[in-house]
Amino acid sequence: MAFARVACRAQVGLEAPLVTVEVSLTPGLPVFSLVGLPAMVVRESKERVRAALLNSHFEVPAGHITVNLAPADLPKEGGRFDLPIALSVLLASGQLEARGAAARTLAASEFYGELGLTGELKPVRALLPAAAAARRAGHALIVPRANAAEASALAPSLVHPAEHLLEVCAHVSGGKPLLPAAPAVAFAAPEAKQRPPDLADVRGQLYAKRALTIAAAGAHALLLIGPRGCGKSMLAQRLPSLLPPLTAPEALEVAAIASVSGAGSCGPALTLRPFRSPHHGTTTAALIGGGARARPGEISLAHQGVLFLDELPEFARAVLEALREPLETGVVDVARAALHAHYPAAFQLVAAMNPCPCGRLGDPGGDCSCTPAQVRRYRAGVSGPLLDRLDLQVEMGPVAAGEFDAVPSGAEASAAAAARVRRARAVQLERQGVCNARLADVELPRCCALDAPGQRFLAMAVQRLGLSARARQRVLRVARTIADLDGRSTIAVPQLSEAVMLRCLDRAAPAPTAPSAPCDRRPA
Repeated sequence: MAFARVACRAQVGLEAPLVTVEVSLTPGLPVFSLVGLPAMVVRESKERVRAALLNSHFEVPAGHITVNLAPADLPKEGGRFDLPIALSVLLASGQLEARGAAARTLAASEFYGELGLTGELKPVRALLPAAAAARRAGHALIVPRANAAEASALAPSLVHPAEHLLEVCAHVSGGKPLLPAAPAVAFAAPEAKQRPPDLADVRGQLYAKRALTIAAAGAHALLLIGPRGCGKSMLAQRLPSLLPPLTAPEALEVAAIASVSGAGSCGPALTLRPFRSPHHGTTTAALIGGGARARPGEISLAHQGVLFLDELPEFARAVLEALREPLETGVVDVARAALHAHYPAAFQLVAAMNPCPCGRLGDPGGDCSCTPAQVRRYRAGVSGPLLDRLDLQVEMGPVAAGEFDAVPSGAEASAAAAARVRRARAVQLERQGVCNARLADVELPRCCALDAPGQRFLAMAVQRLGLSARARQRVLRVARTIADLDGRSTIAVPQLSEAVMLRCLDRAAPAPTAPSAPCDRRPA
């Protein structure tokens, strides 16, 4: 009996558990058995391996070939196991030998790659988590050349790219070692054409711009309410230009999620925060994550960035309600019958909605015919518990025609606003280690202490507006951000009053009797 083993890793969420590919050759009928909970793509690898061996001038061993992917209870999927299976078959059959230093190199290496029928190595998905785990273990990685940039973002000296099975065989036998990958520039500054649009491009809407700056400074969730064409989407698209660039650890985390999802990996401009804008017809699994393979959803792809939901009431109620827990915790657990995945989801939510079904309510030039009952039903598409989690609820009016023709002067550009945001965030990180939106309730008495007038004002606002306990705490966090932007160490009544005014759906007012005001009260 001949036996060989080669190391690889599976992919479960953002984790990459070690998998040992074991091959045993025994006399008997010519059978190629693959065990160890393989998915259909993995089971098909025996045909790819057989053709690649023959076309690379090797022989397929006669007799019974048993391939075990250990541990047996871990699901395996993808074409990444083709290369380690082929190497294990060659080592077990004696067609490939690794002795002395070559054997030690083999034991300290991990192999990844899908095999073409002629033996070429094709790229595999979700290699970045495996590269991170291999680096922690001190293992070298043998990967397809198309995956070299992704894997070498962590440790280029440990990554050895190859283009064909024969190159890997020469490396394993010690005949011609593979060269390390060239260092990848994973966190270079973006090119000018990739920079996000500027805040100065938005005409008018000074109040909404102020709210956008506050949201950026404290990582607060923001809801923009206004008639059609007033600039809600334009403002949301400019939020990334106000946010600080991703740090190296944050960029690697974002790249790992993109790698697992198949949306991409380490690119040349990962300093920009992600911006995701799913359609309102998206499903819960697409937004939160799920499917048969427990893939990450839009909220995880927006991790450390912005998730923009346009036409918020048009989303299915179940889809919106699924956002409530991730907004609080910053993580999401995707559980399936045979798989459980844990993904980060620390995204900043920006949503936009019209004031009524026709979108003309509050527009002096519009002709809104929506009844009060229709307006209430439309706004009721967003539940009260979800509105409580939206720190800023901003009412926007239509832009005057003259503002489009006037030459913009004095408008704050994204660079100036971003500088103020960076200063405010630096104060928050020094004071509490996180942005104000992520400030724990137990830290509020220390970081958001109020003087006597401030306490009286907040108590009166809670009583008159009927604020919930969660809304009260979020008003405190927003007021803390406003004080940080203003360079104040304490929170006073002006900061509290502005924070309350920035929650327009919480204002106590009677239900609309005529289509005249775009924002009256929280829907029932």
